Amino acid sequence: MLRPAVLCLILACAVSVSRAAVILDNGMPILWAQTAAEVSALPSQNGILTPDPWHFLNRMSFYRLLIASTDPYMGSMGTGPTESPLWGLPLQLGWMLTSGRLADPTKATTCGLQTGDTMCISPQSWWGCVNYFTSALPFLSAAQNGFMGEGVQVQLQVPAGVEDYCTTYADCSTRYPDAMSKWDAFFQALKASSLSALPDNEKKDSLLGVYWEAQMASTYTSAACNARQSHYSAEELGFARSWLNSAEYVSAAHFQASLERSTIFLTPLPSRILQEGDVAPNIADLTQEENHTLYIFSWMTNINSILGGTLVRLWKSAMCSVSTREKGRELLEQLLLNPSFATNTFLSIITGMTTSC
Repeated sequence: MLRPAVLCLILACAVSVSRAAVILDNGMPILWAQTAAEVSALPSQNGILTPDPWHFLNRMSFYRLLIASTDPYMGSMGTGPTESPLWGLPLQLGWMLTSGRLADPTKATTCGLQTGDTMCISPQSWWGCVNYFTSALPFLSAAQNGFMGEGVQVQLQVPAGVEDYCTTYADCSTRYPDAMSKWDAFFQALKASSLSALPDNEKKDSLLGVYWEAQMASTYTSAACNARQSHYSAEELGFARSWLNSAEYVSAAHFQASLERSTIFLTPLPSRILQEGDVAPNIADLTQEENHTLYIFSWMTNINSILGGTLVRLWKSAMCSVSTREKGRELLEQLLLNPSFATNTFLSIITGMTTSC
């Protein structure tokens, strides 16, 4: 059970003035210690795993189990225990919790609210819905590919009256074949990598490429969540679109979303849902870092829109080799984290990089 004092501290930090959203607890993702360390700790019935992805600790457990089961195949990522690119996922889910984005946006229930079940993930939350496709789908695929144990079957729970979420590997594969096949390809590539003779840097780049293909397939599949966007302000929707758009750059650069690197990029995300009138970089109760991140996200989306999608196409063209992807990751870090880095510099560097491809 969740200790009330711990939860109150986390949520208080999330809503306090001029404080970034809390995503770490003792150096690990929020509430990590209370998640399932073994598959057997998940709910089960008649020999079938029946976890509830609408309970935060169950959904976070998917990530803990995914990381633990795939770590033996992640040697090319580095020697540390937190180098897996999967670490970005639990940190992202933790940010959604502490920033209030997993709560019921309709206010028809107290799901996810401090006055209700704080561990509840609302099926009406657009953020919770989008995250479903990057938590439930990879977990079901991993189980199907033997990472959760031989012959393990999973039947995800679903709230009463909610019918638009798939709940089994077969169900998700039928509804979202591209996403599920790409997650399958990632888990199969992990197994094959242990036999590969490629140098570690090439092996790592190749695995990250397959991983991000699966991630982006899940992201595109989350268009199924679009009806839930009507519950949010225009400002929050603008940020949500920019947040999705940013994935195009991160994925093309084969970003290694380790615990440390992901923390750096996720900490400046807005610590609350945006409301009408919130215009970065001048949102008074958000930090300078949060305002800068919102401003850059918006700039990237707007420029790409003005150019008819050219910015994303240029970026993808430039990310054509291991070396240019490395430069691309450095460039993204400068753009997002260094307020003195000029945006026009970003455009000129990208244009120059495409000539080397």
